[in-house]
Amino acid sequence: MITNQAKILIVEDENIVAKDIFNRLSGLGYSAIKIAATGNEALEKAILDKPDLMLMDIMLSKGDYDGIETVQELADKADVPVIYLTAYADEASLIRSKSTRPYGYLLKPFQTKELQIAIEIALNKHKMERRRKVYNKLLSTVMKYVKDVVDPSSKKVGA
Repeated sequence: MITNQAKILIVEDENIVAKDIFNRLSGLGYSAIKIAATGNEALEKAILDKPDLMLMDIMLSKGDYDGIETVQELADKADVPVIYLTAYADEASLIRSKSTRPYGYLLKPFQTKELQIAIEIALNKHKMERRRKVYNKLLSTVMKYVKDVVDPSSKKVGA
């Protein structure tokens, strides 16, 4: 079995479900897995532990926040991709969740292979987005210096 070093935070208020997901992830080779049962606990762990991915139950019955509110609260504090897990496929939840730009949405019950694929795609997409941000920042910096060196009206260098 290959050990995957991605840090995953499971946010699930039902202990049996959380342990099941934990065991599935362990079986897939993930070793850095943490569990939070409430939105507040998830916020705390996400800020302190900086997970690579969060698996977020939408309907958290414990605490002050549901899953979507937790992700909204986290958005300004940490850059963590989220895959929502839910037993409900209602339109209202889907619309609310889309506003948080999730990396995936799995309906419970789901197969281990579905979970694995969703995680791998989310991690890869997030990695590519981070690279794009770095390249854009670098390009912006280069363009700033080019503007400082080239006089746009005469197109002469060092004007």
